[in-house]
Amino acid sequence: MANALYYGDNLDVLRESIASESIDLVYLDPPFNSQANYNVLFKGPSGKMADAQIEAFEDTWHWGEGAERAFSEVLASPYTQAAELLRAMRSFLGENDVMAYLAMMAVRLLELHRVLKPTGSLYLHCDPTASHYLKLLLDAIFAKENFLNEIIWKRTSAHNSAKRFGPVHDTIFFYSKSEQHIWNTAFQPIPQETIDAWYNNIEAGTDRRFNRADLTAPGIRAGSSGTPWRGISPTAKGRHWAIPGFLGLQSKDTPEALDELDAAGRLHWPKRGGMPMFKRYLDESTGTPAQDVITDIAPLNNSATERLGYPTQKPLELLERFIHASSNEGDLILDPFCGCGTTIHAAQKLGRAWIGIDVTHLAISLIERRLKDAFPGIAFEVHGTPKDLESALDLAARDKYQFQWWAVSLVEARPYGGKKKGADGGIDGILFFRSDKDKTEKALVSVKGGDNVGVGMVRELISVVDREKAAIGVLISLALPTRVMEREASAAGLYETPFEKVPKIQIITLAELFQGIRPRIPRIDVGATFRTAARERPDVQGRLL
Repeated sequence: MANALYYGDNLDVLRESIASESIDLVYLDPPFNSQANYNVLFKGPSGKMADAQIEAFEDTWHWGEGAERAFSEVLASPYTQAAELLRAMRSFLGENDVMAYLAMMAVRLLELHRVLKPTGSLYLHCDPTASHYLKLLLDAIFAKENFLNEIIWKRTSAHNSAKRFGPVHDTIFFYSKSEQHIWNTAFQPIPQETIDAWYNNIEAGTDRRFNRADLTAPGIRAGSSGTPWRGISPTAKGRHWAIPGFLGLQSKDTPEALDELDAAGRLHWPKRGGMPMFKRYLDESTGTPAQDVITDIAPLNNSATERLGYPTQKPLELLERFIHASSNEGDLILDPFCGCGTTIHAAQKLGRAWIGIDVTHLAISLIERRLKDAFPGIAFEVHGTPKDLESALDLAARDKYQFQWWAVSLVEARPYGGKKKGADGGIDGILFFRSDKDKTEKALVSVKGGDNVGVGMVRELISVVDREKAAIGVLISLALPTRVMEREASAAGLYETPFEKVPKIQIITLAELFQGIRPRIPRIDVGATFRTAARERPDVQGRLL
């Protein structure tokens, strides 16, 4: 089960494929009910983010059969407090979009609570649209005693907003399942202003920055910690010796420990004499303990190297901080709304096992590419995507757009046109490639998932290829092409390069794609589909946390 991507509704996947108390950490960044449509931006042939985009999901919820069913399931669950709360919310809010969102989230949060181990934790990332309602749901499901933090992440530097303060932050609710939850103290870099103010001493000969730390603590104690050392008595100022514990000295809070420090060159002596100070080097610092207001991790702008074009993508460093703090190596991490896979990437990088779920095939194919780019040779399973003609037929019948996106991904092309009626202009996918003298060309992909195929489909593709000044057209067909279709495609001629000649119009069936057969495209540049994730070096761990 570990290291697996699931295409499908996360509620179904949780119930059917995730065992109770099997997950160590859940991070979820669900749609916020922002009433917005989110588009994925794709990389163009120049390598820059292009205007080409496709609607990934519609972040709008409506009360209907699905919301009513989710509401009923919560009421029938053993989580009586959650049921009573949701009933009260419905009485207050009515049957509207917000209530639909809360019902859909509530039934999923019940399942996430079920799959978490007693030592597990959950991070729910949201914005102010419905965060106050989600907090109540989390209190009811996880118990208010297990609320640990409301983390504030500054996601943008500024935002112009009429008649109110600029909204620049997201909220992350952090809950544990019990008091025995895993916790590893996370650290954040020391702010530059702190370095300038406190680490303003430079050691002669090494140029190492250090600050001067007190070697005493308040209160007079009997025994060696109050004994004078080299004529200096800490008790004269109502204090006792207190040596930093992280040094691991054999002698603790004793004059002998001070001798060890002095022999190691770790004491700073004032020029005019007096109490020595401990040299705390900047390059030895682990940073400062991370706080619940995160301002040291910047959001991703469109030019960021890790930006993959997904609308709600979060910085890898943000997920690394959460995963490091609330799990250990080998633990199992779950993201039920995995989007472009930042949680999955961070888990793999930090040596954790992982499960990702998303309801769009576009997201799953993007994550597959991201993982293979960042971790060459990585092994993982993908569930829910068609593995044979029968499952391909089922997907085509259930959702033609998901079917088209999946079929297009098989030939390394990117989707085109989105879900708007008539937006594709006869094009379902586009693939850039380079031919003679690195000239950029494009191949257009058309997907036909029905049983009724005919020569008109080929003629339409020829027309679209000519109209778009494309080099090649590829028709992916669920059904076998007729001989008339094959003759029409052959009559379109060849696309020629100095190296090879390939048919200008190519017909390929899904059966052939399952067999590993692919269209003949000269010198495919697969990087022109999604932006390429940077390769991770297994021998280097970046600045953690």
